[in-house]
Amino acid sequence: MELYSYFRSSAAFRLRIALNLKELDYTQIGINLLNRDHKSDDYLDINPQGLVPSLKTDEGDVLTQSPAILEWLEEEYPQMPLLPTDGIEKAKVRSWCFQIACDIHPICNLRVINYVANDLGAGDDGKLAWLQQWMSEGFRALEMQLSQGPFCHGEAISLADVYLVPQVFNALRFKVDMAEFPKIAAIYEHCIKHPAFIKANPSNQPDAV
Repeated sequence: MELYSYFRSSAAFRLRIALNLKELDYTQIGINLLNRDHKSDDYLDINPQGLVPSLKTDEGDVLTQSPAILEWLEEEYPQMPLLPTDGIEKAKVRSWCFQIACDIHPICNLRVINYVANDLGAGDDGKLAWLQQWMSEGFRALEMQLSQGPFCHGEAISLADVYLVPQVFNALRFKVDMAEFPKIAAIYEHCIKHPAFIKANPSNQPDAV
């Protein structure tokens, strides 16, 4: 498999974690968002949205949007399952994933914060305030729902951890005060010691700068 990725993309970070947990082989192809590689004609032929990540399967199919790719991985590679078997518990985990993927991440990604800082004239201070506001609001809700650990859903790693760790990584980059979220902080600290999460860390990627 080929993963089109940017080392700091939280959506690509999710996929790297899941691929590592399932012990799947993949080659990374760096798409530098700062250099606008994602807007090149060659990449738009792969992903017309011009976003990362994209995953090219061994059969040559190209999948986009990390939630869809993660669900595909879960169906095609059931080893190391990342969703509970019980229907209600599975829905809970998906709810936590979607709170991050739909309500926090989209308004805190690069193109949005650049628009806030540059087009709306908020500057770096405004960008930082924006990120801290929306990440903190999302974390407040999650903090009330997650288990006491060591993972989001108790004793087993789930897709919720795959989504949470990249979001907390970004929160720490942008100086969100995690003291307000002790459960989330503890889960993050526990997860990042796992080999699959270490291997997926942005600093350990071939395109890291």
